[in-house]
Amino acid sequence: MRLYENEAKRLFEKEGIRVPKAFGLAGRAEDIPRMVGLRFPAMIKALVLVGGRGKAGGIKKVAGAAEAAVEARRILGARVGGYAVDKVLLEEAVESSGACYVGVTMNPADFNVAVIVSPAGGVDIEQVARESPQKIMTVELPANDANLPAATSARLASFLAGSLGLSEKPRGELESTISRLYALFQKYDCKTAEINPLLISPAGPVAADAKVVLDDNGLFRQSGLLHFLELEEVRHDVSEPTRNEIRARQAGFRYVDLLPEGSRKDPNKLYVGLVPGGAGYGIFSIDEVANVGDQYFGGRVVPINFMDSGGGPTVAMVSEMFNLLMDNETVDLVITSRFGGISSCDVFIRGLVGCLRERRTSGSRVVPVVGRMVGTDLPSARDFLERAERETPAELEDMRITVGNQKIMAEVIREGIRYAFDRKGWT
Repeated sequence: MRLYENEAKRLFEKEGIRVPKAFGLAGRAEDIPRMVGLRFPAMIKALVLVGGRGKAGGIKKVAGAAEAAVEARRILGARVGGYAVDKVLLEEAVESSGACYVGVTMNPADFNVAVIVSPAGGVDIEQVARESPQKIMTVELPANDANLPAATSARLASFLAGSLGLSEKPRGELESTISRLYALFQKYDCKTAEINPLLISPAGPVAADAKVVLDDNGLFRQSGLLHFLELEEVRHDVSEPTRNEIRARQAGFRYVDLLPEGSRKDPNKLYVGLVPGGAGYGIFSIDEVANVGDQYFGGRVVPINFMDSGGGPTVAMVSEMFNLLMDNETVDLVITSRFGGISSCDVFIRGLVGCLRERRTSGSRVVPVVGRMVGTDLPSARDFLERAERETPAELEDMRITVGNQKIMAEVIREGIRYAFDRKGWT
């Protein structure tokens, strides 16, 4: 569960981390002049639960009320990371002589807590890692200490101070900020607690931005935090979703892109979209497509997504699952498996056939669909499929669904990939 910037900064301030003075939130440009204590210059920021606001034009420094109104109208009418901006945050512009990065997270490989610092503040830490790895210091704590050891915070602060050319006093203040951020991370069951940039101001370090992601598994312990932030219900974590993930969430099913958004397609590889019959089967499908591709097709097969409809999807939801993949220009083939338990094979096949018929009628992009269905409502699903193939053979010419479990799924996947290879004229 990710916090909005203003929520994260309230938490920072509560735990002794200095933040800029907030003037308030506005949903309309007309609300800004009524903010108590408003003064300029000020920062106006899009309030959304994704990163990249600055690059998208969602953060601006404004010199006066007229400029603030112009920028508010522009930002409130924009989208950042696929999300419409319906509120902006106004806060004081902080005078600074330097900026750095401080973050605490969990290493997913070994579950050690990792403290990361860099003198390259205001830049994506991933970019710094790629381009200037010498500007990053990472310390991992395998003991999962509740508080950061003093020697560790001192070493991290000294690294920053040396890189930024700071004197003893600001070095000590950096040490305190790092320790407080680490303690906050542990106290509130965080997955990530990050300040980027942490500005070096005359008054001391100031968290100009704040990112806090809470571990959903620890939220049962955090009722006091939710009450403090005046949150009446748990918010889903929507940090850095892709457009496809946003679309799936709005349609009511789970979806994860396995390739970075905007990845370049290798013309010598086959990209496979997956519509499986459950979360566990979704993970299996990813592995099986990759394994079959490696064993029989020279590693030229790439699974592109995880998907899960959940129990009892509607016909419309099933149809949208296939539409999402066919709208993705990367996808060359869709492999599907409906192992009907809670979910109905009849609902599944009606959703798939409806999707293909509609796309053929509208002239939308269609890719081959290969798969198998077995389980609940199979007789009615078989009857519907046979009738649909008789009535609209042209619309369903690229659909090949095996009914029953005469074939194992690995064989269905292999035959589907071979079919797609043959269509491309590949050996």
